[in-house]
Amino acid sequence: MFTGIVQGKGKLLGKRKAGGGLSFDLEAGFDLSDPQEGESIAICGVCLTAYNIVGRRFLADVSPETLSRTRLGRLNTGDAVNMERALQVTDRLGGHIVSGHVDCLASLSALKKVGNFTLLNFSFPTEYSHYMIEKGSVTIDGVSLTINDCGDDCFSVSIIPQTLRETTLGDLVVGSRVNIEVDIIGKYVEKLLKRGGEGGKVSQTSSIDTRFLAENGFL
Repeated sequence: MFTGIVQGKGKLLGKRKAGGGLSFDLEAGFDLSDPQEGESIAICGVCLTAYNIVGRRFLADVSPETLSRTRLGRLNTGDAVNMERALQVTDRLGGHIVSGHVDCLASLSALKKVGNFTLLNFSFPTEYSHYMIEKGSVTIDGVSLTINDCGDDCFSVSIIPQTLRETTLGDLVVGSRVNIEVDIIGKYVEKLLKRGGEGGKVSQTSSIDTRFLAENGFL
């Protein structure tokens, strides 16, 4: 699990085909203190397994499934990437709960400076619109952000200068593709509401309904 608070930018030093997928040679832009072989590191919001860790460098395999759902296959040697090591039990949860499992890709449709902030507008597949709520959380290329507003196929976020400097979001231009992970809590709520029902209908026998969820702080 991750928080969406990027620890720093890294670099893709090289990539090669491996087992139907790709093998990445990566370098972190920060010290990997007490590294453990096989630990999870999020690369642009994608949970990968690090191995052959030497100093700040490590290898990570990218499966065909990951390549089909994310933009990692579009990365080129020398590209900067956002990096976050897995959450420890004693860590602060500064962002929100992030699994590192990307749901879809979005495209940057507009970029606008508003004072010291940068407003980014994204378009995304409509089938994920019910997971997007105003002031809710979303992960963009591994960065935990708050949704300003949203529609059936679009949403916007406001980026502070610190985030632009410390992550790859500052490199985005109109048309850029990004990895999107919706808030996992929304998925669990949806599953609970559908439990025992058929065809996506809420079960009539379950004690969990919209009133229950609202009273317990889920809605």
